Amino acid sequence: MTNYFQMKATNNVAQIDIFGDIVSEKWFDEETSATSFRDALKELGDVSTINLSINSGGGSVFDGIAIYNMLKSHKATVNVYIEGLAASIASVIAMAGDTITMRSGSMIMVHMPWTLSQGNAEEMRKTADTLEKTGDSIVDIYSERTGISSDDIRNIMNDETWLSAEEAVEQGWATKLDKKEAVMNSVPKEILGRFSNVPKNVLARVEKKTLSQDRLDLIEREKQTLKLLKDEIGE
Repeated sequence: MTNYFQMKATNNVAQIDIFGDIVSEKWFDEETSATSFRDALKELGDVSTINLSINSGGGSVFDGIAIYNMLKSHKATVNVYIEGLAASIASVIAMAGDTITMRSGSMIMVHMPWTLSQGNAEEMRKTADTLEKTGDSIVDIYSERTGISSDDIRNIMNDETWLSAEEAVEQGWATKLDKKEAVMNSVPKEILGRFSNVPKNVLARVEKKTLSQDRLDLIEREKQTLKLLKDEIGE
């Protein structure tokens, strides 16, 4: 699975991969914005099925909601696959699926939206009001999908809840459990650092991947240094 946002269509079936942050302005390959998603969706043309693979720690709330609405309004059947993690607004995007499949070991994380803000008291109150309204919109999306009451959804979000693949299916957040191995360890550790209640087993998997990559990077740097030395002494 390629570790960035991409779309492609074959035989009237589209494959969409969201394997990075959801952003308001796309600067890097691994990011997805509502605008880049819209443009790529148009390029797919007339497809009957969209298979959406997600491994994302979330990001921009409004861009994520826009992507959710684009998928919900599309005439194609949308099949969502949680390949590793669908956290924060990425979990909202996942709710657009006609089917939602959890890979073995994958997780969904839901929480109340938050932001960094500065300003006077009145400006801060307006920011808080906006956050509350945004949270209500997300509550409605989750409640519609799961059949769980709005009050219970709000409590689940306030607690920053991490759902295992099995729990997600049992509680109505997903429709199917697939034994294909998840790819949780491709989520950068700094993304998980945004959250308060990351399960220890998730952190352990990511740290193991980070350590392995650090060793590979060190080996590569040593190879490059050795090559430069050989070039200098004419070997």
